[in-house]
Amino acid sequence: MTRSGPWLAALWLVAVALPAASAVTDDDIIVHVRKDGPEIVVDADCPVRAPLQVVWDVLTDYDNMSRFLSHVQYSVVQGRVDNVLKVRQKGTTAGGPFSFAFDNVREVELRPNTEIRSHLISGDLKAFAFTTRIVSAGEIVHIINSGRYTPNIWIPPVVGPALIEVETRRQFREIRTEILRRGEQAATGRISP
Repeated sequence: MTRSGPWLAALWLVAVALPAASAVTDDDIIVHVRKDGPEIVVDADCPVRAPLQVVWDVLTDYDNMSRFLSHVQYSVVQGRVDNVLKVRQKGTTAGGPFSFAFDNVREVELRPNTEIRSHLISGDLKAFAFTTRIVSAGEIVHIINSGRYTPNIWIPPVVGPALIEVETRRQFREIRTEILRRGEQAATGRISP
């Protein structure tokens, strides 16, 4: 195979993976991913038409995330002091033909109904720090997530961010689906996690 052969094969895989991953409408979920040296920088904005409290409840329901996020197999709050949680999550994240197992413990600081700050304590990444803001704009609530992480593996410069973008959009689509499900239950008086 020539030197450009692996890159052409990888680009072909992205071209095949992107349309399949975006088959469900999520065009309004904005995700930007870029490499900054070894770090991956992610910025996302996921709008949802739901009560702010329902959005907050879903985003902070760490003990039940494995029920509505397909990449999370295990999620539990291991400890809590006031508004600071210690959260452990295990699962597998995928991007096109690639998948990576993860097992991480994060410290999560909650600023009720407005912001969630999270950083890595231990796990499969070198570093991880994200902030999720919840911004109400009339009937629409925006989930604005931004941060950076440093994986323990090399991420190719073009293909890697494209695949991470697709996976991030899918995760926000699943979060939004759960928010809408709970919002509908709240409106009809049936409440269940």
